[in-house]
Amino acid sequence: MDSYPDTLASANDKDSYHTTGTPAGKGEKTQDAGLAVSSVDGARDLSVGEGLQRGLNSWHLQFIAVGGAIGTGLFLGSGKALATTGPVGCLIAFVFVGTIVYSIMVSLGEMATFMPVTGSFTAYASRFVDPSLGFSMGWIYWFSWASTFALELVSSGLIIQYWNKSLSVGIFIAIFWVAFTACNFLPVRWFGEFESYFVSIKVVTIIGFIIFAICINAGAGQQGYLGFDAWVHPGPFNEYMVSGNTGKFVGFWAVLVTAGFSYQGTELVGVGAGETANPTKSVPSAIRWSFWGIFSLFVATIFFIGITVPSNDPNLLTDASDASASPLVIAAKLAGVPVLPHIINAVLLTAVLSAANSNLYSASRILVALAREGHAPTFFERTNRFGTPHYAVGFTSVIGLLAFLNLSSGGGEVFNWLLNIAGIAGFISWCCISICHLTFMRALRLRGISRDSLVFRAPFQPYLTIYGLFFCILILITSGFTVFISWSTSQFFAAYISLILFVVLFVGHKICFRTKVVPLAEVDLERYRAS
Repeated sequence: MDSYPDTLASANDKDSYHTTGTPAGKGEKTQDAGLAVSSVDGARDLSVGEGLQRGLNSWHLQFIAVGGAIGTGLFLGSGKALATTGPVGCLIAFVFVGTIVYSIMVSLGEMATFMPVTGSFTAYASRFVDPSLGFSMGWIYWFSWASTFALELVSSGLIIQYWNKSLSVGIFIAIFWVAFTACNFLPVRWFGEFESYFVSIKVVTIIGFIIFAICINAGAGQQGYLGFDAWVHPGPFNEYMVSGNTGKFVGFWAVLVTAGFSYQGTELVGVGAGETANPTKSVPSAIRWSFWGIFSLFVATIFFIGITVPSNDPNLLTDASDASASPLVIAAKLAGVPVLPHIINAVLLTAVLSAANSNLYSASRILVALAREGHAPTFFERTNRFGTPHYAVGFTSVIGLLAFLNLSSGGGEVFNWLLNIAGIAGFISWCCISICHLTFMRALRLRGISRDSLVFRAPFQPYLTIYGLFFCILILITSGFTVFISWSTSQFFAAYISLILFVVLFVGHKICFRTKVVPLAEVDLERYRAS
């Protein structure tokens, strides 16, 4: 911790950076790795209001990532995934996407440990590849998390309505919007603590469900011993849209997007790297624990859902957004445990609130990174006396007010389009992370820096990164393939609006600013580099 300061340098100090290893004169204040290093007398270089604070620890990063990933996608979306492709198909889909996420995480971990900066991959895209890539990916990623913040606010109201239908969703949208906006204006250390408590509830619930499912499967429920009967009746794979083996494959491929959306948020470890104390130790630990923790919880949950809930259960296809649509609750009802739905609904509420908290934090830090790279107004970098980027938090929280669209007639359709942007943005960012990592490794090789000297080294390179990039692109391109089986113009644009918007932003920025691909020899590996 001694080698890392509490604040990041402001944008106005960029010209004073020097490369790692450059000696500073006695009593001089140094700028190493883009971080404000304490002067000889221990005072801060940056005055209050000019930098982010390094108030997060390794476990905070892990909880932020788990909080962003484990939400409605797992608790609710897994039900429709199970009905679409069957228990085995769903399990294989989540394991397969998990391997893709692993390739992304180790790639991000190698770069974030070498260069810990807030909003990491947005900065990497601008400096390693092309400023236009950083601009387009950054704004798509920011909007995806900002609009997801609005989604979680709506979900919180719908979940509470499970207990009282007469209450308006708008009441809870307003209450939680104020609460989480205020929470994100507090010091980042407090945010990390709040998120830790929220996420702990979700993790305990999943572990509790796994134990419950084992007991039910062994015969503790009213159905008696289950074993793998659900894998036989109705079967391991379901047909989707077309019949035969082709239909089973279509179902499997359709669920990959759902699985990807569920895993989205795992990469948030990199977003908070710039606010982490001693990132050379914290980031590698957080990368390992957050990925394996999320992967294990996801795969275990999908496995036990698949052996306790038949994939042809009609409750899986309901449009409800509360506990009644959760496969965890369906499993409890089938086992004859009537009180569990209320408990699960309470847990769903904490899951949604945790995700909302994490969404607002992550989106605001991406906005800070965009401002630092010149892709957004520079005032978004400014912080309050707690080291919180208050302008970025405030602007991002305004997007959360789009949640009120869901209350108006016709507003739901607009809201669904916004959600489609969020659903695919994760794959776009994963593609960009892989591209950045491939360029990063080439730049290291050009400078004669051995990857063996890195604190964190991604395994099986460059093959693992290429593997992740290939399948991310493939899933991204085919994410709306079902519209070609049964054509719908509105569904086509709904499926590909995110990709279309990304291309428009990229091309528009390139035309307006005439940017060029960064030559390999000019890739900036020094600014914000960890010592």
